[in-house]
This record gives sequence, C-alpha cells and structure tokens, in this order.
Amino acid sequence: MTTMPFPAREYLPVLRELTGAFAERLRTGDPAAKVPDCVGWTLAALGTHLGNVHRWAATVVTTGEARPQDFERQPDAELAPWYAESAGILLDALAEAVPEDRCWHFGGTGKTKAFWFRRQVHETAVHLADSGSGHVLDPAVAADGVDEVLGAMLPRVTRWHAVPQLPGPVTLRATDTGDVWTVHPGEPPALGPAVPDGATVEAPARDLLLRLWKRTGPDPRITGEAAEALLAAPLTP
Repeated sequence: MTTMPFPAREYLPVLRELTGAFAERLRTGDPAAKVPDCVGWTLAALGTHLGNVHRWAATVVTTGEARPQDFERQPDAELAPWYAESAGILLDALAEAVPEDRCWHFGGTGKTKAFWFRRQVHETAVHLADSGSGHVLDPAVAADGVDEVLGAMLPRVTRWHAVPQLPGPVTLRATDTGDVWTVHPGEPPALGPAVPDGATVEAPARDLLLRLWKRTGPDPRITGEAAEALLAAPLTP
C-alpha cells in the first residue's frame, strides 16, 4: 500500500523527471499535432498551457497568495526551451519553499505550500500523457494522483461542477499497487470505509488516474450503477 501524500520534497525529483520528459516531447513532437483528450488543442497549445501553469504556480508558491491566471499567454521564445525555463522556475520556487508555510490553493486540504509540490507533479503527469509521450509513470505516483483527485479535489468539487449524485458507495482499487479508496455519497461525496459487495472500479493506478481526469484509455473493470455515475461525473477543474 502506498503512503500518500508523499513528503513534500519527495515530489521534486518526480517533477524534475516529468517536466524533463515533457520538454523532450516538445522538442521531438509535431507542434501542430492534435491532442485527442484536449479538444481543439495542439501539442504547441498544450506546451504553452503547461508552461504558463508552472509559472503561475511558482508565483503562488513564492508569494503565498492567489494570483491572476493567464494560461494562454504566448511564449516569448521557442516553445521547448521556454517550457524548460518555465519548469525550472517552478522547481526553483519549490526547492526554496518551506512546505509547511501558509499558502493559498484551490484544493480541499490544509492551506500550505505542500499542496503545490503534489499538484504540479500530477498536473504534469496527466498532460504528459496527453502529449502522447511514451514515458512510463511510476504506479505509486499514479496512485497518489488518484488519491489527490478523491481527497483534495472532490471535497471542493462545487467550485467547478455540480455535486456528483451517487446512488451508493464506490470502491476504487489500483490493481498494481493494492491501494483502495471508497467514495461515499454526500454533499459532496467523501472518502470513507470500504463497503462489502458495493460498486467497484478496478484498474492499474495510471488508468484510474487518467479516467478520473476524463482521459481515454483502457477501460477499467466496473461493477454497479454507482461506479458508472462516479466515472461519468466531472470531478476536477
């Protein structure tokens, strides 16, 4: 079973690996290539978005305060080097941050800078998958991403979407890591104890993560109406 979340600074080498893989994808990929899971986006648009997210998150971490968002601001240099610079700005900001210090964020967890270490790992991991990269995501990291959706995003789902209407509890199992989560109906739904013979969703951790972020991929094994309702509902920004 994976211990989640990881200690904040343990996310840094993971983020460095993921941003490096994304920069390489921008260097070698076709900028005009379509991104199937981001309708209307090209690889260049995806890289511009993620680079701007990194720069925005770095400013939030540095100041501790909410900052204006402009995720479509165009790079002032070639895309791949500009993205690599963006990632470096974020990594430097996180390396200098004290994870326990107070900081604004949009999740349903304690308002500290630790949130951003985790959030930027999973922001990058999902968009790296969007890019078509062949990078293999560590199953423990993917499981932590599932935990972030269910434990940090779902409690604040009403910021972005209507509350998912679940007819019963749903247990999600990562078949490769052994991690288990059970979501119980409520306003909003919340994690709680497992329920025998309830609705279930089973898949490798990466497939669960991408499905919760409404990405395509291998279908998980689903049993029960509540599981179908959970997977159909938007849960993330």
